[in-house]
Amino acid sequence: MPTIRVPRSGDRVYKTECAFSYDSPNSEGGLYVCMNTFLAFGREHVERHFRKTGQSVYMHLKRHVREKVKGASGGALPKRRNSKIFLDLDTDDDLNSDDYEYEDEAKLVIFPDHYEIALPNIEELPALLRTWDEVTIACDAVLSSKSPYRKQDPDTWEHELPVSKYANNLTQLDNGVRIPPSGWKCARCDLRENLWLNLTDGSVLCGKWFFDSSGGNGHALEHYRDMGYPLAVKLGTITPDGADVYSFQEEEPVTDPHLAKHLAHFGIDMLHMHGTENGLRDNDIKPRVSEWEVIQETGTKLKPMYGPGYTGLKNLGNSCYLSSVMQAIFSIPEFQRAYVGNLPRIFDYSPLDPTQDFNTQMTKLGHGLLSGQYSKPPVKSELIEQVMKEEHKPQQNGISPRMFKAFVSKSHPEFSSNRQQDAQEFFLHLVNLVERNRIGSENPSDVFRFLVEERIQCCQTRKVRYTERVDYLMQLPVAMEAATNKDELIAYELTRREAEANRRPLPELVRAKIPFSACLQAFSEPENVDDFWSSALQAKSAVISTSRFASFPEYLVVQIKKFTFGLDWVPKKFDVSIDMPDLLDINHLRARGLQPGEEELPDISPPIVIPDDSKVWPHEEASSCNDSAVASHFFAPDASDIDESSVMQLAEMGFPLEACRKAVHMEEPGRWSEMEWLSSLMQNSDFAEPLTMPGYGGAASAGASVFGATGLDNQPPEETVSIITSMGFHRNQAIQALRATNSNLERALDWIFSHPEFEEDSDFVIEMENNANANIISEAKPEGPRVKDGSGMYELFAFISHMGTSTMSGHYVCHIKKEGRWVIYNDHRVCASERPPKDLGYMYFYRRIPS
Repeated sequence: MPTIRVPRSGDRVYKTECAFSYDSPNSEGGLYVCMNTFLAFGREHVERHFRKTGQSVYMHLKRHVREKVKGASGGALPKRRNSKIFLDLDTDDDLNSDDYEYEDEAKLVIFPDHYEIALPNIEELPALLRTWDEVTIACDAVLSSKSPYRKQDPDTWEHELPVSKYANNLTQLDNGVRIPPSGWKCARCDLRENLWLNLTDGSVLCGKWFFDSSGGNGHALEHYRDMGYPLAVKLGTITPDGADVYSFQEEEPVTDPHLAKHLAHFGIDMLHMHGTENGLRDNDIKPRVSEWEVIQETGTKLKPMYGPGYTGLKNLGNSCYLSSVMQAIFSIPEFQRAYVGNLPRIFDYSPLDPTQDFNTQMTKLGHGLLSGQYSKPPVKSELIEQVMKEEHKPQQNGISPRMFKAFVSKSHPEFSSNRQQDAQEFFLHLVNLVERNRIGSENPSDVFRFLVEERIQCCQTRKVRYTERVDYLMQLPVAMEAATNKDELIAYELTRREAEANRRPLPELVRAKIPFSACLQAFSEPENVDDFWSSALQAKSAVISTSRFASFPEYLVVQIKKFTFGLDWVPKKFDVSIDMPDLLDINHLRARGLQPGEEELPDISPPIVIPDDSKVWPHEEASSCNDSAVASHFFAPDASDIDESSVMQLAEMGFPLEACRKAVHMEEPGRWSEMEWLSSLMQNSDFAEPLTMPGYGGAASAGASVFGATGLDNQPPEETVSIITSMGFHRNQAIQALRATNSNLERALDWIFSHPEFEEDSDFVIEMENNANANIISEAKPEGPRVKDGSGMYELFAFISHMGTSTMSGHYVCHIKKEGRWVIYNDHRVCASERPPKDLGYMYFYRRIPS
């Protein structure tokens, strides 16, 4: 018998988006909400959930958008029946509320016969489905529930601004005022900053004075008191996604759903604007105008692209870093095959709550981007029909990655916020998630993995040490000293300072031109390192460190290290132009290993100082601990307790991701230097192998350590596998569960119970068993990290660009070369690129050229 539940306070009710696709109540088939699990499914996927769970009662939600019926005088006639809007959905900004109206429809559907009962006609339900009152309460609770993302991410929503009550019927004077794109000045004083445009008469006036002497003279507020015009927008904050709007009458910041129309009245095209002010102290002002225009190809008529592979991603509020990375990732065939190519199996074997499964959400996102289902061009006949018929079919404007973002960022304090982030940090975070959640032998992130050979030479003894580490991207320094236009830069800087001092318009930006060859040379040059412990001297000494490629990856990701800190520790960005090549040859950076005549440093570890709490260092075996409590203290913590933000900060310095996770786990803040810990252990062969901690509690078995207990292939400890198999589960179930949960026994058991269908697919079991056996063999005969070595010849196929002065602000866009032409992905807008700004990129994606 189907079970209908009333949502409890902790339940997440999904009624805006399908768990497997981007269908919504706006879609043609509407959305089906399970009345037991409160998960939502589109028409294509609801049958899958019914077959898996047996839950047969769903609430079908559909939103209709219709053109209002016009009366003889041209006004809208009242509707014959009352219209309801009860779904927690965004309205379409492209539709004028004066001309269109929304109507939401809800009904219960009983599977498998598709028996429908329009709400609120609950009395038509079969008697076996509980009492009418209970069903009515459940339906009302589902309809009145809020978006689960408001519950999961309170920090994201706590400052949500209200819609101004003056926005819908705002009076705008037809006084011929047109606002220029720059050169603004207060109409009542000489201030050129903190300026506000009144949306009624177009007056440009300064804001109020602040305690630190910044701000303005309050002329915008005086103008409101004189004229009573309620709304103003801050100049310099206008972007295609919105702007800072203030209501003097309501005395608070507000949102204006018709802002684009209100700005157009004064000649401002919101879609071609970019922000130049961000609060009171933003330095991302005039000098960056050219960067925004060039990267977004402003001023060029770009042709929209539609179809498979040309679907945009809506901006959720500073989510462009995620969108740009995911567009580049899913342009790689290995990721397409691993997720979208395995869609039926991944969806069929997803857990009961697919919204909390990484592989399911990756597959959903990949299908949304690649299927073309959400990127259909408007047909001319449909455009004509829309004018003549009552119901409007809104044009698709990309997909919203809200569910994907909520899952991949939930354990990360920065990515789970609504602030702008570093695309490079998110790329490494995503690679880490792919590694930890891979299924079977297929690991698409293998295409990025390569080995780096680190050569260290003691300056006093001339002895050397060669070590290898795993990395996923190449960090290329900016060789500012190699700029080819130094005279122009000096002249521009002098002119700029003079213009600022005299409050004149700034001169046209002159950007430093850096040869790519100079950056590559800077990458390969030796680096002096002080205070390195030399095993030959048994003391600290200066050494020379050089890095080379021990292997070349299938896909090479190059990050330009544009972001740094000034002498005052204020983050800044190198605004440079680098002539990045379409064809890249780095074969000359191939590592050569120990050369004839070189003498290696002795294999001696630095002395260990044991503090009072007897903390154990990682290269000491647990068997050396006389006190089992010490071993328990060392091995017991769960990997989920690791501060991922600290991990990413260390990874930015060039250390392998897994080594950084071990350093953060091992070192207590304030007692041990994580940097010193990493430097002293770089020579260990298992330095870059994954962090592993038994999850059964107590001390680890003899000989186990956080270094290499599972190896890069993620083979869980045999004793933990034995514990699960002794409970009656198959070996392959135990291995997969432990892999999916970082070898945590308790979480692995939960994983098995949430995947009861895992053992039913014989092919899937055989693949997993074969992969497990292969990993056992590789443990017996270690072969090192899996890398796809080959030629060092590459061609450019994608790049991500950043606009702004800091990774914590600004905007990201992505350019990808598809079918022989460049395409720009700017949030939900996907267009053919006319002038791809390859010299201004931040992250570049190269693919190997077959030799």
